[in-house]
Amino acid sequence: MKEQQKILISGERLQSTLEKFANFGRTKNNGVTRLALSEEDRLARDHFCSCCKELGMSVEIDDLGNIYSTLAGIEDKPPLVIGSHLDSVKKGGRFDGVLGVVAGLEVARSLVENNIKPRIPLIITNITNEEGARFEPSMMASGILSGKFDKPTMLKKKDANGITFGEALKSIGYVGKEESRLKEAAAFLELHIEQGPILERESLSIGVVECVLGMVCYEIEVTGESDHAGTTPMDMRKDALFAANNLISEARQKLSALNRDLVFTIGRMNVLPNIHTVIPNKVVFSLEARHKEPSVMKEVEEIILGLKQSHANEGCEIRTEKLWDRSTVLFDEQICDLLEKSTKSLNYSYKRMDSGAGHDAQFLSSYIPTAMIFVPSINGKSHCEEELTTWEDCAKGVNVLLETVLSF
Repeated sequence: MKEQQKILISGERLQSTLEKFANFGRTKNNGVTRLALSEEDRLARDHFCSCCKELGMSVEIDDLGNIYSTLAGIEDKPPLVIGSHLDSVKKGGRFDGVLGVVAGLEVARSLVENNIKPRIPLIITNITNEEGARFEPSMMASGILSGKFDKPTMLKKKDANGITFGEALKSIGYVGKEESRLKEAAAFLELHIEQGPILERESLSIGVVECVLGMVCYEIEVTGESDHAGTTPMDMRKDALFAANNLISEARQKLSALNRDLVFTIGRMNVLPNIHTVIPNKVVFSLEARHKEPSVMKEVEEIILGLKQSHANEGCEIRTEKLWDRSTVLFDEQICDLLEKSTKSLNYSYKRMDSGAGHDAQFLSSYIPTAMIFVPSINGKSHCEEELTTWEDCAKGVNVLLETVLSF
């Protein structure tokens, strides 16, 4: 018996739709600035709702501004949900987040034009303020949905101009009803660009994401004494920056030897008083690390806490404080297997992999069976105007989604 031909999405339509969304906040260098609850975000939201209504989908908004567009199913059962976010960082790219929303839209279009009525409802969602670029923290709305964040506290979060999240939500007209929130689903699927170089380096088209890595972030404060830079002998100094440099070198050496898959970063450093003629009396820097295995993360923390006993402290005091941490979030194994099966059936190259970056999927997975798909990021670039994924790889990612939806 001849195998039935696969239903595929329209790559040209996908490209056109993504370029249309990029117009809402497009920058001079072909990136996107579309901060959460900005005018650009409102325009993108309005266009998304319009596209969904054209397909005959019903559109609901919850009290957090999350959008749920539903393609009715034959059976009144928990829906299959596809989605991501429309907001961006400042001078970000054209693919981060929006690809996952447009992917859902393209899946719905493909079903409608092929006269396929889903067995269960299909919901395409845009989740509010994933980036946290205007209102911290990131993944705010999914954090509230999953009970990780407190809504009254989040509504009071302010941007750089003193505008609260609650005020901005009202100003763009996207305050809906709490009863419209996503409470249950058969599955949540999120397609996203990798934001790293692994898939491109290995010449693969698809990443089936098994987990979001656990991580920990510490703040390390080194306190010395300020003196004149020209008159204080070297052996009489308590130079906080020299001490910090020693500690960073020690931490790098020990963490590098711990595990080849461990990644760690010192992303923020403040030096005081920050005057070239004065010996620094205080340095404060961050040190974060990410890995899948809890045992490795435990060893990471032991190394960081051990820096306080360092003999290379230049006579300075060292204080360490854990700012926050998260455990590794494992995605649903059956759904990962289903995504892998769909990828194989389409003859796309792939690998099962981890995500070092956080996504809404990690919070939603606490109460909904969840998994993610990655497509390659050229040169690993993301959160910048140079962010790029080939149109072919975008289409392949959406085809895996469509095949998975059909299998449901």
